[in-house]
Amino acid sequence: MFRRFILCGLLAAMAMMMAPAGSRAADPKLMDLQRDVASLQEQVRQLKESQDKQLSALTVLVQQALDTSNRSTTGVAVIQSNLQQSLKDIEGKVVTPVAALGARFDTLDQDMRALQQSVTDLNAMIAKQQQQLTDVGNAVKILQTPPPPPPTNPTGAEGTVPAAAAAVETPSISAQDLYANANRDRGSKKSELALQEYQQYLKWYGNTDLAANAQFYIGDIHYREKNYEQAVQDFDMVLEKYSENNKTPDALYSKGLALKALSRLTESHTEFLQLIKQYPRNDLATQACDQLKSMGYNCPVPKPAAKTTKKK
Repeated sequence: MFRRFILCGLLAAMAMMMAPAGSRAADPKLMDLQRDVASLQEQVRQLKESQDKQLSALTVLVQQALDTSNRSTTGVAVIQSNLQQSLKDIEGKVVTPVAALGARFDTLDQDMRALQQSVTDLNAMIAKQQQQLTDVGNAVKILQTPPPPPPTNPTGAEGTVPAAAAAVETPSISAQDLYANANRDRGSKKSELALQEYQQYLKWYGNTDLAANAQFYIGDIHYREKNYEQAVQDFDMVLEKYSENNKTPDALYSKGLALKALSRLTESHTEFLQLIKQYPRNDLATQACDQLKSMGYNCPVPKPAAKTTKKK
């Protein structure tokens, strides 16, 4: 538009210059053209002034934007510096105490382990004392047992008592030593000797807390010797005679294995399933589940196994 106005003005000026002097003074059209040119020049001047003002305003706005950007950049730099300083302060105030607290927790964990070991040792001492009391009680019972009356001869007179009849079978070893010997011989693969010692333990000390363990290990020896029928009977004895003892889960699992070895899968399934339902948090529950799956049975999902302390 601005260029068009300038072009029209130039054409009008050329027309005025080319026209004769007399005709310029008299021709009204030329006068109108002159007015139009003057008006056009005024519009061009006003347009230029308007553009100059707008350009000046735009320059001011751009400068203000640049100033704002510079201030923002400076503010961001200040914030970043403050943030870094704050992070350093937090690290000094929090990280170091947390590290010290972690070290204290490690020390506390070690103290707890030491305490647990002390409690375990104390329980072992108490169990030993209980076993000694049981041995003393059994000895007292034997001493309190009245001797059998001497036999009489056909005439009614007292005769001599045979040594075999007078002898009373008494334990020749303490329960603690006998049980320890049996465990040692079992660990040394002396199965026959260990079996005899466990049987003697049940004969002499069948009412003690470790009687269920001895009965279980008798079944375990028979199972390892592949005498599965006898092993099933031994494990049944643990479950029936010594109900709810610390070897009950082991007896259920081992009985299930023995029945599986005998191809009595339905009975084996029953034992494994009972173990899972009755002791879902025991380590053997997961193994029983694997046994069921190996036989093609579905297995209820047992809960996570909890660590338990077993009497050996």
